[in-house]
Amino acid sequence: MADKLSPMDGYDDFLRELKERIRSTQIKVTLSINRELVLLYWYIGRKIIIRQQQQGWGAKVIERLARDLKIAFPDMKGFSARNLKYMRAFAEAYQDEQLVQQLVALIPWGHNVRILDAVKDPSAKLWYIQKTLENGWSRNILTLQIDNRLFERQGKAVNNFNVILPSPQSEIARETLKDPYIFDFLSLGEAAQEREIEKELVKHITQFLLELGVGFAFVGQQ
Repeated sequence: MADKLSPMDGYDDFLRELKERIRSTQIKVTLSINRELVLLYWYIGRKIIIRQQQQGWGAKVIERLARDLKIAFPDMKGFSARNLKYMRAFAEAYQDEQLVQQLVALIPWGHNVRILDAVKDPSAKLWYIQKTLENGWSRNILTLQIDNRLFERQGKAVNNFNVILPSPQSEIARETLKDPYIFDFLSLGEAAQEREIEKELVKHITQFLLELGVGFAFVGQQ
């Protein structure tokens, strides 16, 4: 017969606090991975532009690069010719690396691609990025706001990047946890499920939990 835990005063609040902290840390870790991925894409796009300018390479270099990267990284689909063209356009749209690090790389790559496709005004691009972060917009909501021309109706130029990271309950947080580009980046493959990416994240979260103090054990996932 299994032992029953005796009730402890304040335990439920303690458990709730830890679960909230774990979920919050999970989101922070995922956003960190996303940021590194987007910065990598910017770097690749920037290097393509520089090489084309300095070496006189034409557009065909992207097709060749896509083939060679596929050979080097056969399990990753993020280096398709189509996505490499987006990387180039991305680096062309945001030439300030510091701006990319501080703001643009904080939203998922799919969101960035949607903005590249649909928004031409540089100020509007930044405005939609900041509003996405502030409101935790999913890609569908972002698309809806762009289609409804929200920037033209109420937007202002972004001057100060007072970025608020999305809450664990927001749509952008949920989407980032399941972002196929992150799955691809971590080489988890097509069949990867949310549980598998959680296993990758838990490696980082466990270290955080161990820092809470000696004797604190973390078993399983939330």
